Amino acid sequence: MRFLKDLSLSAFTAGFVAVLVGFTSSVAIVFQAAQAFSATPELISSWMWALGLGMGLCTAIPSLVLRQPVMVAWSTPGAAVLATAGLAGGFSMAEAVGAFLVCGALITLAGVTGWFERVMNRIPMAIASALLAGVLARFGLQAFAAAQTALALVLLMLATYLLGKRLAPRYAVVATLAVAVAYAAATGRMAWSRVTLDFAVPVFTAPVFSLGAITSLALPLFVVTMASQNLPGVAAIRAAGYDMPISRLITVTGVAMLVLAPFGAFALCLSAITAAICMGREAHEDPARRYTAAVSCGVLYVLIGIFGAAVTGLLTAFPKELVVAIAGLALLGTIGSGLAVALKDDNHREAALITFLVTLSGVSIAGIGSAFWGVVAGAIALFVQQYGRRNEPKP
Repeated sequence: MRFLKDLSLSAFTAGFVAVLVGFTSSVAIVFQAAQAFSATPELISSWMWALGLGMGLCTAIPSLVLRQPVMVAWSTPGAAVLATAGLAGGFSMAEAVGAFLVCGALITLAGVTGWFERVMNRIPMAIASALLAGVLARFGLQAFAAAQTALALVLLMLATYLLGKRLAPRYAVVATLAVAVAYAAATGRMAWSRVTLDFAVPVFTAPVFSLGAITSLALPLFVVTMASQNLPGVAAIRAAGYDMPISRLITVTGVAMLVLAPFGAFALCLSAITAAICMGREAHEDPARRYTAAVSCGVLYVLIGIFGAAVTGLLTAFPKELVVAIAGLALLGTIGSGLAVALKDDNHREAALITFLVTLSGVSIAGIGSAFWGVVAGAIALFVQQYGRRNEPKP
């Protein structure tokens, strides 16, 4: 089987790090979103089952078919919107599921019509690269900020990473993760008590469609997912040099939502942060074999869905500082490459820099995250600087 031949330790580790970072950094927000609709523990477990299967299958299957690293995640900004709007509006779980289905239908429509891909095709590579660098740079900052509470751990990880890049670049992240886990276990920082052996059981919730839930939940969830998740997700794909059928991938996530929404899959989307981990050189030197990292990630997501609480407990047992540090170190190469492309062209440099800074700022306006506003700010700057110049007479 070609997959097994192409698979390497570094690729599998990249997939594991992607799951570790993507899951532990936002699972608490997903729990809050479920609780905003008065979810029972059984329903929360069902949400993890649906999200795990949705992310896993939408990641692994397209990656195997295309032989490219397709990365799908849940919408973390979408979960934040649901957690806030759910509490404020007092919506039931049935109304929430109805809103998830409407959002899934809108995402499917965006993929089938191809309008989202057409918009992305008009964004210059410099702006897209600056957007990606801005999204990822926050993880780089957090990696070193973690030294405030775990100085020894972060310094050990940094030293291991630098030595690994010097001696065996392909396995630098593998060695860093192994040393960090060993140190955390030896110093008693692993929360093994969180690990249980419970299986997740899917619970079907019949949808109820209401105007209030559509306007307060479905539409904001759709806008935030497209602007704050799919937009940088496409930027990550293109910055890594892959040519993927974006519209078809968007359609796949929408259809998966329509199938899994009654069980708790509130929003599936293209990933940027975890995609950068699996699409970078740390996953594999050969871009044609990096799809194995995405497939590994997808399989692990499916296991999360099946084993539910058991895998949740295992992943959340890692110290928070270890998670943010390994994420930041694994993304250093992608951040550097993104900035290099963004600032290379003099004509686009200032607009790209504005995109990077606005995205990095984390500003949120009208419930829409900084990734969208970074592109807006960069596009406006580029328009002001470049519009009409081609028609200006030469001196």
